[in-house]
Amino acid sequence: MSTKPTIAIAKGDGIGPEIMDAVLRILDAAGAQLNYETVRIGQSLYLEGHSSGIAPEAWDVLRKHKVFLKSPITTPQGGGYKSLNVTVRKTMGLFANVRPSKSYTPFVPSHFPKLDLVIIRENEEDLYAGIEHQQTDEVVQCLKLISRPGCEKIVRYAFDYARANNRKKVTCMSKDNIMKLTDGLFHKIFNEIAAEYTDIATDHYIIDIGSAKLADDPERFDVIVTLNLYGDIISDIVAEVAGSVGLGGSSNIGEEVAMFEAIHGSAPDIAGKGIANPSGLLNGACMMLVHLGQGEVAAKIENALLKTLEDGIHTGDIYSAEHSTARVGTDAFADAIIARLGQLPTTIAPIVANPNAKPIEIKPFQYKAAGEKRFVGTDVFIQWTADNRDPNVLGKIIEQFGRNGLALNLISNRGQSVYPGGQTTTFCTDHWRCRYKVVNEETDATTQADVLALMQQFVDAGLDIIKTENLYYFNGEKAFSAGQGQ
Repeated sequence: MSTKPTIAIAKGDGIGPEIMDAVLRILDAAGAQLNYETVRIGQSLYLEGHSSGIAPEAWDVLRKHKVFLKSPITTPQGGGYKSLNVTVRKTMGLFANVRPSKSYTPFVPSHFPKLDLVIIRENEEDLYAGIEHQQTDEVVQCLKLISRPGCEKIVRYAFDYARANNRKKVTCMSKDNIMKLTDGLFHKIFNEIAAEYTDIATDHYIIDIGSAKLADDPERFDVIVTLNLYGDIISDIVAEVAGSVGLGGSSNIGEEVAMFEAIHGSAPDIAGKGIANPSGLLNGACMMLVHLGQGEVAAKIENALLKTLEDGIHTGDIYSAEHSTARVGTDAFADAIIARLGQLPTTIAPIVANPNAKPIEIKPFQYKAAGEKRFVGTDVFIQWTADNRDPNVLGKIIEQFGRNGLALNLISNRGQSVYPGGQTTTFCTDHWRCRYKVVNEETDATTQADVLALMQQFVDAGLDIIKTENLYYFNGEKAFSAGQGQ
């Protein structure tokens, strides 16, 4: 009976089957101790009526084997189709997306020959929660959800990864100068956890200037930890300035299950032509081998890949007249890597396997008791287009609403305060936030009954309520943002 671990594989769509076949040939030739069970995912499943692109029985396979090597998929155009990647990551609890980027100069051209960094991206929440609504004729919303458990898990994983891989610095990137509660929580927790890892240097960049620095001087960075959307964007930036997005692989790590993949898409425009570069998926597969304790095999494959690149045997996406000796397709590129198994690169530093490498221990999150919460007001959002959308008219109508000290504090439009004291130059849509607060928010509190009575006053006045958001103090600290310009 075989003792080799079985992994789930999915060949995906577009170029997916071609690059998966090439990668499996390389893994087998290198002596990877693996068995495979195939699951069907992607476009065909979507078209069969599975809105997330995966059949229910496939979840049993993923839970059983706990390791998943996945080719890219194609999501059909049109509404109703949810991202399979996001679904798998959230369903399987794959909270950490790890994307290493390294330059292979001069054989793959890059302006940054010393680039060698890792982006660790929170993988389950942020705007990727996918909670969107059209609220008025003119305004749609997408909810950005950031949790303390999500922040703590990904930040701690980034520091543990840095320590396990002899990395010297962890950089946090956020936009907490604007999103002071959501991104502010991420930065705050980064600082709290950083204090436990005194052997690792830290710094923080606002995401916009951080992205600019990554494009201009990525060699200054080592490990970057960031939120979901930012991580998605900057990891592609770094992969491209390193040489090619087509070379990038990634791991998606959870407490029980891990998924490994290329960072690029399914490239349907070149599917079936036999010219796709399998390196991204191959690099993801090498990360998988390390995860499975087969680091020696991973190093053998990585060194053969580097030797192939050094010898100038390149697929079309990285071909250059200066550094390439042959333009080859997918299968010939895989053949070249297989022929070089056991060889080492001579210009690029070879990969040395760590015989003691093992997966980072992920401890289950310890939930904390709820703190003290004081209810101090509510934001009532309405759709309103009457009287040429003059906020002063709306203000005069609703400032008489309220109960038991709950009174109008401001009206804002797209976050900008427009009443009282707004400016006539502010453009207004049909989407209005009407904020009501207690007289003294430092000490007073309101009730759900008061808010329900307030909402009834809106209804009685014929005003169209879209939603409400309650205003709280948590453990004595204000937990809502002021209106812009207030």
